[in-house]
Amino acid sequence: MDAKTIIAQRVALELNDGDVVNLGIGLPTKVANYVADNIQVTFQSENGLLGLGAIYEPDMNLVNAGGQPCGMVPGAAMFDSAFSFALIRGGHVDICVLGGLQVDEHGNLANWMVPGKMVPGMGGAMDLVVGAKKVIIAMEHCAKNGEAKLLKRCIYPLTAVNKVNMVVTELAVFHFIHQQLVLSEISPHTTLEDVRQKTEATFIVSTDLKTMKINGGNDA
Repeated sequence: MDAKTIIAQRVALELNDGDVVNLGIGLPTKVANYVADNIQVTFQSENGLLGLGAIYEPDMNLVNAGGQPCGMVPGAAMFDSAFSFALIRGGHVDICVLGGLQVDEHGNLANWMVPGKMVPGMGGAMDLVVGAKKVIIAMEHCAKNGEAKLLKRCIYPLTAVNKVNMVVTELAVFHFIHQQLVLSEISPHTTLEDVRQKTEATFIVSTDLKTMKINGGNDA
């Protein structure tokens, strides 16, 4: 199983019945494919859609915030961006799942640009991490060049300060508890020493450290 699928399946376990959830572009969109059948969540997209369906059942006339064709569920609603961001800024999104370039041990997030590279813009990330009740960062543990993405201090421009609640990678699950980064789950395919070597940030190992779980869901 590839890293992105592992991450998406683990994040899906965090979604609760009745939640309104925003999935960021890229890896987070895969989370919709792994929600358990007994869990009813409503997916929101900042381009003006409440009630997205899984991306493996797309309608070519509909796109999500990342421009991907997407589906919609019965009862879905469409509206303009002003109303969409009123939902986000008004605290009506229970969970947002975003990708990350860097997260540091202080709960800061950098996920919208790499200095010196062209970017399309901030998008809704800054509003989401401030407006959502819970912020989950779904990202691979290291960058493509092998450098750590969990740092002591983010070096890229910040999206938000001290707003990350949880980080899920293919190797581990971390929570921010009392402003400290806590390792709460570890993949059965790695070791604590390996996680330490690939993590620049200082973290505490939970006294109740568990084996990382994933959810079978609907593979796509």
